[in-house]
Amino acid sequence: MKTVLTKSPIEAAEFIKRGGAVAFPTETVYGLGANVFDEKAIGKIFEAKKRPNDNPLIAHVGNFGQIEALVSEITPSAQKFIEAFFPAPLTLVLPKAERVPFAATAHLETIGVRMPKTALALEFLRHCETPLVAPSANLSGRPSPTTWQAVYEDLTGRIECILQGGETTEIGLESTVVDCTANAPLILRAGSITLEDLQKIVPDTRIYRASKNEQPKSPGLKHRHYSPRARVVLVSDLRFRVSNRSAYIGLNEPCEKFDLIKICRSVEDYAHQFFKFFRECDHRHIREIYCETVEEKGIGLALMDRLKRAAEGGAASS
Repeated sequence: MKTVLTKSPIEAAEFIKRGGAVAFPTETVYGLGANVFDEKAIGKIFEAKKRPNDNPLIAHVGNFGQIEALVSEITPSAQKFIEAFFPAPLTLVLPKAERVPFAATAHLETIGVRMPKTALALEFLRHCETPLVAPSANLSGRPSPTTWQAVYEDLTGRIECILQGGETTEIGLESTVVDCTANAPLILRAGSITLEDLQKIVPDTRIYRASKNEQPKSPGLKHRHYSPRARVVLVSDLRFRVSNRSAYIGLNEPCEKFDLIKICRSVEDYAHQFFKFFRECDHRHIREIYCETVEEKGIGLALMDRLKRAAEGGAASS
């Protein structure tokens, strides 16, 4: 399969209308979209990404009317979040409409819905004339892509089209996911819209604590995620010994010398940059990446979630 590169949202949308899978930029990361009502097209996403089929997908909409086509109910808390934030890097989990196939929801009776806020993503979605399911446009388990080149690296020859936009480092992390089906909203996945932001709108919003055998309602909770080829090591004390072919990313200068160093201006900058940094480390054949830990509040909660998952999954490469 030849993967077409285009800067035209109209051309990219034609591939969706023909049942294809198309990568497109959002304010978070690049997503891989397919028609939410087309089970065959949804299957192309799982095949292209090598994604486990028990990992639910998030639906993306181009206008508010499309939300009603996806869900059987917009709960009161969800309505408040929609009015306060949409379009935004925020996904709301709601009861799915009967028309939505279980292929999109990993056989759950719920579906996550979000409206991205970047102009190119919204224009593309509106030309598609249907909501799209869209996980991150990378091979499953790899760092999420923040450039079209990273998408091409992982998925060329596996998908029909890539809509080329700029870097997605405005946010650089996947959306916050909130379950709005319970009495109190539950944050399933942390993101740039923080617990504190959400509590200003619905004060009883809290963070979800997973039960061991419960099927997750959000991606990013169960399977190996965000991992470069290098081993990821989390450090709080910057006095440590390193081996050859090592890299470092954090807020403060380390004591040791590294083959590659990224000093970030703030926690927000750290969150925006680390996926790109992980991929640069892969290109330079780095064996170990040392990541400075940060306080788990605000966007630091989301950053540490991703770093911990990367540290669980990473393995030194030869």
